[in-house]
Amino acid sequence: MSVMRVRPTEAVLGAKVEGVDLRALDSGTFAAIHRAWLDYQVLLFRDQELTDEDLVAFSRRFGSLDEAPVQETGQRFVEGHPEIYVVSNVVQGGVAIGSLGSGEAVWHTDMSYLPDPPKASALYALEVPPRGGDTSFCSMYAAWDELPDPLRRRIEGLRVKHDGTYNSGGYPRQGVTPTDDPRTSPGTFHPPVHVHPETGRRGLYLGRRRNAYIEGLSLDDSSRLLDEIWAQATRESLTWRHRWRVGDLVLWDNRCTMHRRDGFDPAARRVMHRTQIKADRRAATVTTASA
Repeated sequence: MSVMRVRPTEAVLGAKVEGVDLRALDSGTFAAIHRAWLDYQVLLFRDQELTDEDLVAFSRRFGSLDEAPVQETGQRFVEGHPEIYVVSNVVQGGVAIGSLGSGEAVWHTDMSYLPDPPKASALYALEVPPRGGDTSFCSMYAAWDELPDPLRRRIEGLRVKHDGTYNSGGYPRQGVTPTDDPRTSPGTFHPPVHVHPETGRRGLYLGRRRNAYIEGLSLDDSSRLLDEIWAQATRESLTWRHRWRVGDLVLWDNRCTMHRRDGFDPAARRVMHRTQIKADRRAATVTTASA
């Protein structure tokens, strides 16, 4: 039997987990994976051979799963698997099989426009382009830890509106009329600083920059303050970049990370299947840094 090994990256977050087959985990091995996930925020499992059923079964060990959101085409999920969201640029019969295309996907936290965003996401690589399409992650723990004290004091007690108009690829969400006025756009207010419900660590919670708005400020003042926070939170020293291979599964903690994707050649194929684990409670809104 192989022995599980956790190899941290050289970045402030992320670890590679070796010696495991995600189709056959005993309770002790899963407990070790769960601990590593909380410790390192993002885990990489290489050389997996997962069916959609396997992906769903592994994801469910972390909690109940969300149903996949509606894609830009109006399609919702993989047939027979309402929990699986397809991230792909592939077009078949004139219709895209998935979402987000081949362009850049900006820094974001998954589905933060909801009152109860998912606590985790798992993304499994079925096809990858020869170049591009890398995914980067940044640590919101480290962003808070390194935030200048004057900026910390300025944002305590505030609430930020997380916009629900556009997805991370810049496409309007299904059934939403596009607007670029954050005061009237759909979304949810969350404090920009929260305490992780499992680790007890403080971190920033930013969602995505586009259409974000700080409650009670003018649009100009809100934009200036958000730009300052984002510039601090997305510095390269706080990030780890992953270059995909077929068979990779990456699991990230949605409560203490953000992620982005590089663009790639639209003539190349990229097919990923994603699941999202529901929040145990209102992790993003339960408490603030001053609590």
